[in-house]
Amino acid sequence: MKRDGLPFKNTQDGITSIFQKLYDHYGPQRWWPAESPFEVIVGAILTQNTAWANVEKAICNLKQRGLLDPVLLNGLEPEKIAEHIKPSGYYNIKTKRLKSFLNFLFKRFSGSLDKMFKEELETLREGLLNISGIGEETADSILLYAGGYPIFVVDAYTKRVFSRHGFFKSDVSYLDCQRLFMDNLSADAGLFNEYHALIVMVGKDFCKKKEPVCRECPLNVFQ
Repeated sequence: MKRDGLPFKNTQDGITSIFQKLYDHYGPQRWWPAESPFEVIVGAILTQNTAWANVEKAICNLKQRGLLDPVLLNGLEPEKIAEHIKPSGYYNIKTKRLKSFLNFLFKRFSGSLDKMFKEELETLREGLLNISGIGEETADSILLYAGGYPIFVVDAYTKRVFSRHGFFKSDVSYLDCQRLFMDNLSADAGLFNEYHALIVMVGKDFCKKKEPVCRECPLNVFQ
């Protein structure tokens, strides 16, 4: 179905055209900025409701103390974890979430991320979503960026950019939004990784929640 006012033959054409335009504008983003899968997981949990700059400070604290390791972090008292991750905000709540993830990892996979990431995508996703404090975006970030599973991560930027371009309404559900990408792109973790990173960039730079900068946006050609 061609969308009114947009030069797309169909949904798939629109999804691929927007990706290409963003990639041409920004180039490769090489996400997630981390040195290990466990660092990605910790970052995905800590970034809830806070700016990434604050998460980086918390991760730096853990790195400096050599604690970015599942075994070491699991053996640490909650009060100590909270002290180290304080810059990320809501540190007591996030400590509980980190501990809940570690309990899952050790009870189900003997503390091994290698074992965890051998699990089938749907099975592991269901397990992650059963962890207290881990929602769909966090679970999918862990799966894509730490585990390399081909699953598309949806966030507020995704809904904002694509609702403004007429692909769905702004109150679209997470799964319906995710399905738009999963149904119209190849099941490729590298592609999903790059696309989500590019959406975040254009959301931050141009497609702002208030006072979007449409005239200068690289997607203005599709208006």
